[in-house]
Amino acid sequence: MSRIVVGLSGGVDSAVTAWLLKQQGHEVIGVFMKNWEDDDADPNCPARQDFLDVLAIADVLGIEVELVNFSREYRERVFAYFLAEYRAGRTPNPDVLCNAEIKFKAFLEYALSLKADAIATGHYARLAGEPGARRLLKAVDADKDQTYFLYRLNQTQLARALFPLGELTKPQVRAIAREIRLPVADKRDSTGICFIGERPFREFLQRYLPVEPGPMVTPEGRVVGQHQGLMYYTIGQRKGLGIGGLKGATEGEPWFVAGKDLAHNRLIVVQGHDHPLLLSQTLSATDLSWIGAPPLPGQRYTAKTRYRQRDAACEVVHIDANELRLRFDEPQWAVTPGQSIVLYEGENCLGGGVIQST
Repeated sequence: MSRIVVGLSGGVDSAVTAWLLKQQGHEVIGVFMKNWEDDDADPNCPARQDFLDVLAIADVLGIEVELVNFSREYRERVFAYFLAEYRAGRTPNPDVLCNAEIKFKAFLEYALSLKADAIATGHYARLAGEPGARRLLKAVDADKDQTYFLYRLNQTQLARALFPLGELTKPQVRAIAREIRLPVADKRDSTGICFIGERPFREFLQRYLPVEPGPMVTPEGRVVGQHQGLMYYTIGQRKGLGIGGLKGATEGEPWFVAGKDLAHNRLIVVQGHDHPLLLSQTLSATDLSWIGAPPLPGQRYTAKTRYRQRDAACEVVHIDANELRLRFDEPQWAVTPGQSIVLYEGENCLGGGVIQST
């Protein structure tokens, strides 16, 4: 029997994870990670209800549960990066960093202090291979696969990780939860960034970054509106621009964000979903992280430039310790600096990096 510490979020996935491990005969300890303190009094912050759900889950499963505060680590390792990226005009993915720095680092260290043999989470992913030569594989449920968010994990972290849901589909997980009468069996999945909750994104960012409105311009320089601050917009964004009724060169076509001119505080907008400025056949990435051996130049792989995207065929044009350059078979839509590019070889997640340019 192994001692396994499970990260309980208050959702159905981590709850079923704990139950499956207990059914396998392991000693299971639940830990609820508190990663954010700024909004403890805000009704929009779901952490209070999530912890109450964790207590109810632990009661049904008959396991011990602890609340552990990682707010300082989160602020220093994740939130500081989040703000710095927005200041630089990029659109970060804090969930990727949260996994690498909090859930599989700070949390793992805490679990090892409890003399745990491993940690487990409710991520949809699979592992293969022996410790030291682990491979991170896509989940059986392609719609729920979360390897994109786990690509920065290293061999030391993966050697102590368990993903019991990797072989299950989401409907199967909910069916198990109903069968064992878990109180969160039908709780909806959480969306968005954990520390923002359900609040409007712009309202949240205004608390930490100064607002600098400026012009919205076409690639030719024609002013077509005013933006509320470059940090509020991402490449490919259509909603919230406030220029839907404006006539342009392509009459009737919707407007999209195509770029940011930080030097002049201008937001570049174009008309039409398939405008050339929204399509990229190449990209450059830095801050690389590989689970095993890095991909090889001249070799073909598939890749995702965002979570909800089909794998796209590509070739590695250049790779060294600091930079990766890819060429896609087909142009990719709205490739966004600050987001992650994740490479795959079949079901095998190789790793990736942070997109810098196209």
